[in-house]
Amino acid sequence: MTSGMTQRDYYEILGVSRGATDAEIKGAYRKLAMQFHPDRNPDDPAAEEKFKEAAEAYDVLSDSNKRSRYDRFGHSGVQGSSDFHTYSNINDVFSAFSDIFGSSVFGDFFGQQQSRSRKQHGDQGSDLRLNLQVTLEEIASGVEKTVRIKHYKTCQTCSGSGAEGESAYDTCSECNGTGERRHVTRSVFGQFINVSPCSTCDGTGEILRHRCSACGGEGRTEGESTVKVTIPAGVRTGNYLTVTGKGHAGRRGGPSGDAIVVLEEIEHEYFHRVDDDIFYDLVVDFPTASLGGEVEVPTLQGVSVVKIEPGTQPMTLLSLKGKGIPHLQSRGRGDQVVRFNIYVPKSLSSKEKSILKDLVGNEHFKPPADKRSKHFFEKLKAVFT
Repeated sequence: MTSGMTQRDYYEILGVSRGATDAEIKGAYRKLAMQFHPDRNPDDPAAEEKFKEAAEAYDVLSDSNKRSRYDRFGHSGVQGSSDFHTYSNINDVFSAFSDIFGSSVFGDFFGQQQSRSRKQHGDQGSDLRLNLQVTLEEIASGVEKTVRIKHYKTCQTCSGSGAEGESAYDTCSECNGTGERRHVTRSVFGQFINVSPCSTCDGTGEILRHRCSACGGEGRTEGESTVKVTIPAGVRTGNYLTVTGKGHAGRRGGPSGDAIVVLEEIEHEYFHRVDDDIFYDLVVDFPTASLGGEVEVPTLQGVSVVKIEPGTQPMTLLSLKGKGIPHLQSRGRGDQVVRFNIYVPKSLSSKEKSILKDLVGNEHFKPPADKRSKHFFEKLKAVFT
């Protein structure tokens, strides 16, 4: 038991309430431990005492059984029991709470070497981006396409190792094959060990002496591959597909990156896409627009026959339900909107001209009266006469 601690409340030491959660208790202790850590406060007995004091408080409050006894009976409920521990030695604190003081925070303390996985040869290959054009017809139905990819491929001669033969690697003399460099500093509290990857072998523990003649030790060569991609119906420009492992091969056996296939919609000659609807401009002759009839209209699924009502006006819109683009992330599909326009011939025969002249002035061929335009013309006449 540390000096002066028996009269201090453990909750007060950590600065938390009695209803604090386990996470709040752990966070409070971690904050105090970092604040009063011996390496940050060399030759400071007061900081060392607070450091051990916080450890004792955390030891009790982080254990549900100890905390329950402490809440009921105070210090007398935990002190003297077989599972109660006082921390008179700094090393003891680090040993007890290695989950708090992992090497990611303070490194390896006082000669207590953390286990360290050795770095494998090879670097992660980079991702590859390529554009793929698709037609509106392909988007409407979905399609499987074969894509040709130019990328770094695993060297076939050395199987990606970059080495010429099995004995191409030598143990690194700088780190003796550990892949690590350790720098030791000493203080009144013990020794502090800083561990870093060996710069000579890049943390692998080995040096490549004999490089593969085919790839120069890279473990990869320039090449070309083909891959099939399935494009779902309803995609649009900017959507992309990820083909795992088809990017650039990694150096010296490292894992390959991914191929990112970005889709680009080819502009259609006749259809115009708006979200999942498509628009089609249909030009009809004047007699059909006047009398009505049936006409064939192209769609993404083939040809449809639509009925034209008598007296159809220019820019009239007719919606063909479900003839548009499928919705990408839900059921159903958009519509095809047919926009009507009237064809006016540029040249006429004598007979055709005669027929039209007979119609001029006919009541049914006059535009509907517009009160606003009639009032406007009357005002103009008044001004210029």
